[in-house]
Amino acid sequence: MNIVVIGSGVIGLLQAYKLLKLGHQVTILEKNQQEFESSWAGGGIVSPMYPWRYSAAVTALAQLAQAQYPLLAKELFELTGIDVELIPCGMLMLETEDRRDALAWGQQNQQTVFELGQSQIMEINPNLASFKQAIWLPHIANIRNPRLLQALLQAVELLGGRRIVDAEVTGFVIENEQLIAVKTVHNQLYYADQFIVATGAWTAKVVEQLNLDLPIRPIKGQMLLYKLEKQLLKQIVLHQGHYLIPRADGHILCGSTVEDTGFDKTTNEQAKQVLMSSAQRILPLLAAYQPIKQWAGLRPASPNGIPFIGKHPVLANLWINAGQFRNGLVLAPASAQLLLEQMLGLQLTINSTPYQVL
Repeated sequence: MNIVVIGSGVIGLLQAYKLLKLGHQVTILEKNQQEFESSWAGGGIVSPMYPWRYSAAVTALAQLAQAQYPLLAKELFELTGIDVELIPCGMLMLETEDRRDALAWGQQNQQTVFELGQSQIMEINPNLASFKQAIWLPHIANIRNPRLLQALLQAVELLGGRRIVDAEVTGFVIENEQLIAVKTVHNQLYYADQFIVATGAWTAKVVEQLNLDLPIRPIKGQMLLYKLEKQLLKQIVLHQGHYLIPRADGHILCGSTVEDTGFDKTTNEQAKQVLMSSAQRILPLLAAYQPIKQWAGLRPASPNGIPFIGKHPVLANLWINAGQFRNGLVLAPASAQLLLEQMLGLQLTINSTPYQVL
């Protein structure tokens, strides 16, 4: 089949990658010239933050994706030579008030979850500030999302896929409840058998042209990057909704804000100070460092963080894969697989009902 994927974030690229591996022809349409959006801007934790606070629908996707990531990283390295730096480093969540829920969630979902006291926290990392209690998930990994995107983009090209930039979709050609083609800002028409919308925070804007009111809106997240001479942190650490994420080269990411400001991606000093203060409360040695970079991305917020993965309610050959909110990278492999299974009429790995398009 000939398939057009609208959007080239991690969801769109993974969707294209999986389809190309099956021998389909894929063209990706990207509204930007080069830059990636929230897929690049995020932290790369391969788990929802405080995973027990999410619905069963999010948990099902997350666990399926977590199982797929090691093989995906291996495949991409063999194909492109790019190491996406998938590192099982564990996730430490400090001072969690709902620790009983965390432990119960671990039992229900066959996940390794420990409750730690002060001395055990210091054994994991003596550089942390003094905290009396934490929840520890030792098997959670992080991935270097810019490298993941680079690897996926190169893999798509090596498998024969096309990515057209500066190709914002501005119109749709419809005949007999079938989508025939999409029109871009430069009046180019792209014909296909199937179409997939994977445009993240911009999805509602794209599909409103089809009289579909999809409750996805942008939520800004600002982040900081620290560059250190030596590695002070080897684990993902969360405290009061903010996090520190270690990189293999010693860098540390600090994030993130949650701001309902529309499509504004500007950064500001207030957010920088809030994040710096949070980083120093977790890791006091960071007080000796200044962030070397600050940036923002827009997350595709959806009701309860449950994405829309499925067929348009009227157009039989238009599919939507969006609304993963803060978990786009986490859920991407499973989201792409679930949509692919629906599109090709394959047996579903998980129940698709919770993700139906309204």
